[in-house]
Amino acid sequence: MRKDMTYPVVPTDPGVTRQVLAENPDLMVVAFRFENGAEGKLHEHPHVQSTYVETGRFTFFVGDVEHDLGPGDSVVIPSGARHGCRCREAGTLIDTFTPRRDDFL
Repeated sequence: MRKDMTYPVVPTDPGVTRQVLAENPDLMVVAFRFENGAEGKLHEHPHVQSTYVETGRFTFFVGDVEHDLGPGDSVVIPSGARHGCRCREAGTLIDTFTPRRDDFL
């Protein structure tokens, strides 16, 4: 990514925004900002996803497993796994996707 490139902040689910931080065809880094109580709806995609909790507290649902995560915690979501989250304390998630999520561009 060029240093002068800035990606827009995009509303996603109610109380959630997304901003691409860096990308190339093999990898994408994205910040998701959540208001307290907001949800990332259950979904699935072919990309492997890694989520790092920068701030806030979240309950993640990956398949049939729940993960309670706070600052500094992370989880890897396999390709095709149904997943979502609920924000319990406003915060920011840093997600990486491989390959890049072209639908976010």
